[in-house]
Amino acid sequence: MIGAAITGGSVWVEKMIPAHLHAVTAKLNEMGIEVLLGRNGCRVIGSKNFRAADLKTLPYPGMPTDMQPQFMALLGMAQGTGIIVENIFENRFMHVDALRSMGAHIVTEGRVAIIKGPAQYQGGTVLATDLRAGAALVLAGLAAEGESQVCGLEHINRGYERFEEKLQALEAHICKKSSENL
Repeated sequence: MIGAAITGGSVWVEKMIPAHLHAVTAKLNEMGIEVLLGRNGCRVIGSKNFRAADLKTLPYPGMPTDMQPQFMALLGMAQGTGIIVENIFENRFMHVDALRSMGAHIVTEGRVAIIKGPAQYQGGTVLATDLRAGAALVLAGLAAEGESQVCGLEHINRGYERFEEKLQALEAHICKKSSENL
């Protein structure tokens, strides 16, 4: 869903229960990204001109902390300033430095991140420090100018089955070069 939003693409997500992702779909809609809900899925239609929003991670049914890094990558490209408050885990902003190296404008203090956009991500080599951070960096890389290399694939591989194949099926230009590089 965030992949379609960050690249301005359109994707149908199957085999999901829309009510379980209400916080995610509501936040995407608030940002100006169209989410059309179906019975067992949804269509996400990205936009090149979406706006920033604020979010707070909360236990279900609130905003999942597992989506925070991906939303941070998305907010980096949004019009305006967004604030993320991480209420679930400490040290959940380990992806910030990598996003900054790609061009994001992010300031953190404790459990709060302020993201000013829009930034145009630039390709480069970044390190995935955990599973969700890795997904966020891959998504930022898909939206970046130039080639991006995400190292630390062991984190992505342990949580996402055939991640690069699924992205390739959605026409992403992505390849796994070795066990350490994507």
